[in-house]
Amino acid sequence: MLLFLDVDGPLIPFGATDRAYPVYDHGAAPPADGAGAHPLLRRVDPALGPRLVELGCELVWATTWMDDANDCLAPWLGLPRLPVVRWPDEDEPPGRVHWKTRPLVARAAGRPFVWLDDELTAADRDWVALHHPAAALLHRVDHRRGLTEDDFAVVREWLGARRR
Repeated sequence: MLLFLDVDGPLIPFGATDRAYPVYDHGAAPPADGAGAHPLLRRVDPALGPRLVELGCELVWATTWMDDANDCLAPWLGLPRLPVVRWPDEDEPPGRVHWKTRPLVARAAGRPFVWLDDELTAADRDWVALHHPAAALLHRVDHRRGLTEDDFAVVREWLGARRR
């Protein structure tokens, strides 16, 4: 089972002032230079890494961060290097479907998948239901809070129903 993971919103919450977010220590401050110096890294709860692994899915970065997700976020989360979706260079056709939807369905290649993103809509769910032969959970994460226990509960329940 694939799990496509966006960064901005699900892992890095947005939508309020910096004071509204917890700051995660991870045992030491990130290095002052290099990938660990990303200014938003401390908004990412490092406990999310093990929680994502516990889902038992093949984790795949589905983010505009591309390889930076492996260089910067994976070490912070305690994750190995993950596959990265390479987005096509051509523009998406106009419409209501998110620009990631078609490439992720192509990447899934008929396999079941979970997609965690903060920009998903009913149009994406409808398009996937019509164009993807396997089960898919497109779960919208509140960008103001990032991944929460409620989000993990939805994913675990969906996965559990498929693994029976």
